Amino acid sequence: MKQHLLDYLQRILNAKVYDVAIETALNPANKLSDRLGNQVWLKREDTQPVHSFKLRGAYNKMARLSPAELSRGVVCSSAGNHAQGVALSARRLECEAHIVMPVTTPKLKIDAVLALGGEVILHGDSYSDAYAHAFELQQRHQYVFVHPFDDPDVIAGQGTVGMEILRQLQSPIHAVFVAIGGGGLISGVAAYIKAVRPEIKVIGVQMNDSDAMLQSILANERVELKDVGLFSDGTAVKMVGEETFRMTRELVDDFVKVDSDSVCAAIKDAFEDTRIILEPAGAMGIAGLKQYVAKHALQGENLVAITCGANINFDRLRFVAERADAGGEREALFAVTIPEERGSFKLLCESIGHRNVTEFSYRISDQHEAHVLVGLEIQHRGEVPEISQLLAAQGFAALDLVDDELSKQHLRYMIGGRSPLCENERLYRFEFPERPAALMRFLSSMHPDWNISLFHYRNEGADYGRILVGIQVSDEDLPAFSDFINTLGYRYADETANPVYGQFLR
Repeated sequence: MKQHLLDYLQRILNAKVYDVAIETALNPANKLSDRLGNQVWLKREDTQPVHSFKLRGAYNKMARLSPAELSRGVVCSSAGNHAQGVALSARRLECEAHIVMPVTTPKLKIDAVLALGGEVILHGDSYSDAYAHAFELQQRHQYVFVHPFDDPDVIAGQGTVGMEILRQLQSPIHAVFVAIGGGGLISGVAAYIKAVRPEIKVIGVQMNDSDAMLQSILANERVELKDVGLFSDGTAVKMVGEETFRMTRELVDDFVKVDSDSVCAAIKDAFEDTRIILEPAGAMGIAGLKQYVAKHALQGENLVAITCGANINFDRLRFVAERADAGGEREALFAVTIPEERGSFKLLCESIGHRNVTEFSYRISDQHEAHVLVGLEIQHRGEVPEISQLLAAQGFAALDLVDDELSKQHLRYMIGGRSPLCENERLYRFEFPERPAALMRFLSSMHPDWNISLFHYRNEGADYGRILVGIQVSDEDLPAFSDFINTLGYRYADETANPVYGQFLR
């Protein structure tokens, strides 16, 4: 065994982490395991006192400082999780902590640092910007700098995660999946695993828009990214450390790049198995594991993903929920063109068949053709061409929008607008119990003599489905129409007089 591995093994075995950190559980992810055909284990670092593994490295570094060094105070740069680790460690060791955080840091993490007694200084848009400012403060005030990843003591503290995994699961392990930002966690985990059980693969997982480590490995030198994606703020690092680059290049077996949709799907996977909501960085290991299994067709293996953090802003959940089904290949999105004639709308729904509708958006705009945005629940990506062929057989052209960012981010929220063809239109909101095929039953109950000129529905996971419908009804037919909607048995509201309808849709 190489000497530096022995050195790190000794550092990890003697790391001071358990004064403040806990030995986290290694839990089976039963639902995900059944789906993937492998035994998936989650190393639950999200359950640490600061909901992140960062506490380990920060405390191991700071606990080794002399009383004189502690009296000067410490400074660090962080997107949030390392900041909380430093702040809690400083409170335990009774020293001042000055925390420089990017202005893009979630408020949840800022508030957590303040609650632990740290001084928060917001600077820059990324970790690297915050790091430069923290380094200036260190030089100016002679603080002790606590690096979030590029420090042997910090790396050794994070390495205790790997030590616990091997102690908790002594059966054969095929691979351990680790999210990479600056590289501290994967360096420490890989150092321990390769020193003790080198046959276990260590797989690094990076966001496709924040892949400084992988680009550095490919270039055989550290590469600084001009910009980094901020969805996974915990791994938004423009340049990795010198020591972490050296160790990752030598010890890590493979890398996987994931996108935001697949991470959203992984957050949902973790929630379904644990009822915990991970932050994006915390779910990257799961996303990489799923991608690796699909690529290598693995079956029957023990696979470990480190769920390294759960500090997520509540407001971020709206985006996560919206994109999780697409990232998990559970939702297909189509732009379907149908003839603008009575019966086409119902025929489209009949063509969809038993599949659960997740979204339906339509606005009358042309006398000859209608364009409908349709979202459908699917079990796997292979169903998409099958659905396209099914619709084509009914004469409906369908454009696959699964990978179209314009549609997923904007178009699905903008369908509608005024139409010169909506004479005698009345607007209603309906609520009905949300269950499979409920939308089809609702559409089937619509009277064929009244033309649907606007339709919007989005399955939001609530107990009740909410539909907005524009229906063209002449004045003389209004009594019959009123009788019709009253016999439907659905709660409804007449929005025809709503001023918002007049301003934006009529």
